[in-house]
Amino acid sequence: MLASGAFTALFGLGYFYNIHSFGFYVVTQVINGLVQTTGWPSVVTCLGNWFGKGRRGLIMGVWNSHTSVGNILGSLIAGYWVSTCWGLSFVVPGAIVAAMGIVCFLFLIEHPKDVRCSSTLVTHSKAYENGTNRLRLQKQILKSEKNRPLDPEMQCLLLSDGKGSVHANHMVILPGDSGSATAAISFTGALKIPGVIEFSLCLLFAKLVSYTFLFWLPLYITNVDHLDAKKAGELSTLFDVGGIFGGILAGVISDRLEKRATTCGLMLLLAAPTLYIFSTISKMGLEATVAMLLLSGALVSGPYALITTAVSADLGTHKSLKGNAHALSTVTAIIDGTGSVGAALGPLLAGLISPSGWSNVFYMLMFADACALLPCCHMGAVASCFHLKGWERIKEQRGCQCRQQAAVRLPSPSSGGRLLPVPSCVEKV
Repeated sequence: MLASGAFTALFGLGYFYNIHSFGFYVVTQVINGLVQTTGWPSVVTCLGNWFGKGRRGLIMGVWNSHTSVGNILGSLIAGYWVSTCWGLSFVVPGAIVAAMGIVCFLFLIEHPKDVRCSSTLVTHSKAYENGTNRLRLQKQILKSEKNRPLDPEMQCLLLSDGKGSVHANHMVILPGDSGSATAAISFTGALKIPGVIEFSLCLLFAKLVSYTFLFWLPLYITNVDHLDAKKAGELSTLFDVGGIFGGILAGVISDRLEKRATTCGLMLLLAAPTLYIFSTISKMGLEATVAMLLLSGALVSGPYALITTAVSADLGTHKSLKGNAHALSTVTAIIDGTGSVGAALGPLLAGLISPSGWSNVFYMLMFADACALLPCCHMGAVASCFHLKGWERIKEQRGCQCRQQAAVRLPSPSSGGRLLPVPSCVEKV
């Protein structure tokens, strides 16, 4: 964040020092983008360490609203000085980013294990082979939580105490005593995680649409509604206001349905016709533009927010990793990096297409939205197939178990060694 703030301010200093070299601005932006890309995988990993899968959608949806707030503040700051002293449009945000970098360095807690809590340690502590990772796991049971029901997700993470019972506890993963380093997942290994490639492609096109709006919306409003640059910049922030509600709504729905791909697909399906309506209604007046900005922002930014937060955290802790805790940053970087390709292509394509008419730009955005929908449909179809096969397997297993129980003779006084009645599930099978 310190480096990002410095290079952002350096870009604006070109105004004050009358720098007219195209190469200076290109190099500054490239380096700025390079240092900024390290931020998102890190913060998603930190947040994923604190919250379980069952609550990630809502919590990360609320947390992700900071991106829209940042876009709003950036648009307002840039719009305030764009017509008078555009250099301050970069110097002021750069100073803010650098200052917040210092705050994060001093106060950000990366993992719950970094916070010392009052707890009672269980006496047993064992070393386990976890895939390629040798870890020493210590179970901590808070006195106030001994009788609390188990979280379904935590049941998969907690270890048995040797007698078959599992405690509702907090687990701290520490480096193993053997001294062997924990092997981080490779790039190709991360790509093999189910859903990483599909969600990466989905984010590529979703981010293409979102960033096209981010960069070209003020110019579009200026041309259509005939407003000056400052008012157009202020009005364009409504798109990000809608994005705040869209990200939270996507998180809530995905938590309830427990289906991230279905949630993304549904919002993308609704976004395509909304973009077409926006291209036609926005020409009818300012009120129509405001309404469509809010609706379009919610539907376009919802899937984008969900994929970059909860989905990335879920895939980074996928069961196929067998507990490898070092995969979350890599998976998040792959997904967000692929999306950045779309973020670069969107504004570029809009600049090439806009001379032929704004309608063609919206057709391009609708096509990109449809392309983002395809990977979601694929994942939904695969999930449905596995769900049906799993349900048939469960019914078959239950039927076999019931048949075995029906043929067992129990020598009890009440039954007299007779066969017990056939369970109803066997009759149905």
